[in-house]
Amino acid sequence: MLFSIVVVCYNAGEKLNQTVTSILDQSFTDLEIVVKDGLSTDGSVEAMERLVESRGAKDLLCLIREKDSGIYDAMNEAVKNASGKYILFLNCGDLFYDEGVLERFAKAMEGETAPYVMYYGNRYLVPTKSVEYISPKITPLTCYRNVPCHQCCFYSSACFTERGYRTDLKVRADYELFLWLYFSRKAQFHYVNECVARYEGGGYSETPESIKRSAAEHREITRQYMTKWQLFYCKAYMLVTLQPLRHFLANNAFFSKIYNRVIRGIYKLLRRG
Repeated sequence: MLFSIVVVCYNAGEKLNQTVTSILDQSFTDLEIVVKDGLSTDGSVEAMERLVESRGAKDLLCLIREKDSGIYDAMNEAVKNASGKYILFLNCGDLFYDEGVLERFAKAMEGETAPYVMYYGNRYLVPTKSVEYISPKITPLTCYRNVPCHQCCFYSSACFTERGYRTDLKVRADYELFLWLYFSRKAQFHYVNECVARYEGGGYSETPESIKRSAAEHREITRQYMTKWQLFYCKAYMLVTLQPLRHFLANNAFFSKIYNRVIRGIYKLLRRG
């Protein structure tokens, strides 16, 4: 099959059904849904099973129910049970942007033979009701400041044959894997100018404690993969381009739409170049 859509959960409530419904609604059906549950007790998994059965899609579901040590351990276990050529992770509460996402990406992937490859797109930010446009070119600067989130990345299964996510990292393991693929495995990255997911936001990674941990893990990871000159250049670029102000504009409900339209125009020029 072409796609394995991975959903990890623990006591996710109705959000699990919402996410699974968005997968089942896809017009492209060469897929499986891999749900890794950490032994939920709220009845959400049983409700999800009833939903899948009512949709006549029981054969599409691969359900793993066992204890895990956290989200990245759960994602690693899910990948071990995934059969698709490409793997995408959707968190509970996150949805596909519309019913045609997988169909459009399947078309973009036709003829692809590279082992280490990722296709990625944009995401719709529910809190600000705006589209976040991702850089069409992955460079060391992109790797330092803003890689696409995993909800918008289709990883070839080969990306996980050597290793999975580092479970010692609590917030940035997906970021570390991205940099490993770029710097160590020279993976190919293909941008598709389409929205992949509706990102709910407000999760664990956005709590004050996690934001502080995220900054520390970012420093550790970038020092591991980037040269001192690359780090100097990236930090200088962020300073000159007023990164704190841009971050505020991108995450402000009033300014975000205007800001993201400007970013879309810049990236459009980059694609032409």
